[in-house]
Amino acid sequence: MIGFSTLLQLNQLNNTAENYFPIGIQLIFAIGFVATMIGLSAWVGPKRKTSDKLENFSSGIASHGNARQPMAVKYFLVAILFVLFDVEVIFFYPYAVNFKFLGWAGFWEIILFVALFLVGFIYIIKKGALNWED
Repeated sequence: MIGFSTLLQLNQLNNTAENYFPIGIQLIFAIGFVATMIGLSAWVGPKRKTSDKLENFSSGIASHGNARQPMAVKYFLVAILFVLFDVEVIFFYPYAVNFKFLGWAGFWEIILFVALFLVGFIYIIKKGALNWED
């Protein structure tokens, strides 16, 4: 089995500026394409400004009340917890890609990772952070 330091040294030997050249070219073309499309739409597009076009978009629903009303903190807490547990799933991808290389050590590390998040999830449920009714 190859050690981590050996892999790091091999990666540094192969990591040169010319390896990033295709990425740079793609980035330049992407930025150029976006700039060209924005410029073309501003240049070629219609420029008739009517009162209907200058109104704020309201999705057809009549607005009511003040938009500056305070919102419950519970909404933000649930949103942050969703992002937290959603990002957890992203960390499974590198494990799945390197599944055979990591072996049993990687398996036990991912089990520990899931266990820690499971403990956190149980704590959140016990505290009642996901209950909408107060």
